[in-house]
Amino acid sequence: MIERLPVTEGFQALLETLTGYPVGRRTVPLDDQGQPLPPPYTLLYPLDRADDDNTLADNGKAVVVDYQATFVSGPVPGETDSRGGDDQAQWLADRGWKVVERPADGSIGYAHTLNVGDGVDCWRREAREAGGTSDPNDAIITSVIRYRLYLAKTA
Repeated sequence: MIERLPVTEGFQALLETLTGYPVGRRTVPLDDQGQPLPPPYTLLYPLDRADDDNTLADNGKAVVVDYQATFVSGPVPGETDSRGGDDQAQWLADRGWKVVERPADGSIGYAHTLNVGDGVDCWRREAREAGGTSDPNDAIITSVIRYRLYLAKTA
């Protein structure tokens, strides 16, 4: 069985690397003192899991997991009356699309490594934009991408 937590931790780390901003799992990311960080940040939600990759060769060693990443824009710290904007939300989402980016040289695999645990390989990644929301009262605008990861045990 492929455990979900190492996959989630690896995916969280990849998103943090690609965006350069913190990623919270199901909640706003916290600082070292346990206080909520101001946006911009990403919220990562583990969604569905299926222990069948729908292939004829399924040998019970594969799993398909879905995630939702909500890229949250926000006011610029120290700037009075600044607001999170569409440009910032789209910039974060553009970084999130790099999860499925292929190498520029045409080689196989993905441009950015996803570490999901020892003996587990992510052999396919999918992403689709799922919209976004805005809340003018909170000065926040979001973009949402849903990901599907196909994993298999290699050892």
